[in-house]
Amino acid sequence: MKCLLVGHLVIDIIVRDAKPETRIGGGAYYSAVALANFCDVEVLTSVGDDFPDEWLEALERAGIKLRALPSDKSTSYELRYLDPNRRTLRLLSRATPISKAPTKRYDMVLLNPVANEIPPDIVEKLKKKTAFLAADVQGFIRTPRPGNVMLQKADVSFLKGLKVVHADTSEMDYLKNLKPEEVEVFLASNGPETGFAYFRGSRYAYRPVRVEVKESTGAGDVFLASFSYFYTRCPFVQALKRANAFTALFLEHRAFNFSEDDVNKLAMKVGVEKLTI
Repeated sequence: MKCLLVGHLVIDIIVRDAKPETRIGGGAYYSAVALANFCDVEVLTSVGDDFPDEWLEALERAGIKLRALPSDKSTSYELRYLDPNRRTLRLLSRATPISKAPTKRYDMVLLNPVANEIPPDIVEKLKKKTAFLAADVQGFIRTPRPGNVMLQKADVSFLKGLKVVHADTSEMDYLKNLKPEEVEVFLASNGPETGFAYFRGSRYAYRPVRVEVKESTGAGDVFLASFSYFYTRCPFVQALKRANAFTALFLEHRAFNFSEDDVNKLAMKVGVEKLTI
C-alpha cells in the first residue's frame, strides 16, 4: 500500500516543567511514522537548511521517502505544556508553502498542514491522485503569522467529498462551508474526553481509553493516520475502536513498539455508541 503524507516537517521546541527539548514534529511526521508500520510511505514537504540532516536521515532509515521542496527556512513551533493535555502554541518561523503535487497515484493521501502550507489548488490536484484522500483541518484554520497561534474562520469547502476529515471539537466552529455529512467520515476528537464521529451522516459518540500521558503532541495526527489505515481494512466502528487504541498506546509509550494484539485487546475497551439525535 503506497501512502503520501503532505505537510511541513517541523522543528518543535517542547517545553514541559520549564525544560525545553528540540525535536522533529509536525502532523506529516507523526502520521508518516505511524503509517510506516503498515505502508510504503512518502512525505511531501518543504524545509530549509536549518532543518537537521540527522532527522531527515532517520526518516529515510525508517523507510520513509522524502520529497522535500526547498525553502529559506523551516517551520518551527514552541509548544509550552500547562498539563499533559493543555498547551500554548507559538509559531516561530514558517517554511515555503507546498507548490507542487506528485504526478503518480497513491492508495492513500493524507493532508497534514500545520501552518496553512497546502493551497486549495494542490488539494484539488491531489484528489485526482488517489481514491482515498484524508485531511486534518488544524493547519487550514491557523493564522500563518509568527507569534501566538490563533484560529481563524476559513472556507474549507475544498475538503468536501473527502474520505476522512479530522478536527478537534474546539476547531469545529472555525470551519466555513463544510458540514460533517459532506465527507464520508468526520472525526471530532476531544482529547481524553468523549469524542464524536460522523459516518455517512450518522452520528456516533466514542469514549477513548484512559492512559498515563506525559504530553499529547501528535495525538490527532496518529489518530487520523491509524483510523484511515484501519478503515481500508475493516468496518467503520471497528476502525474507530482500533484507531483509539492505537493512539492511546502511542501516547502511553511515545513510540510504536506495541503489537497488533495489543491494539486489538485495548480496542475492546473503547466505547462506541450510535446517537439518534
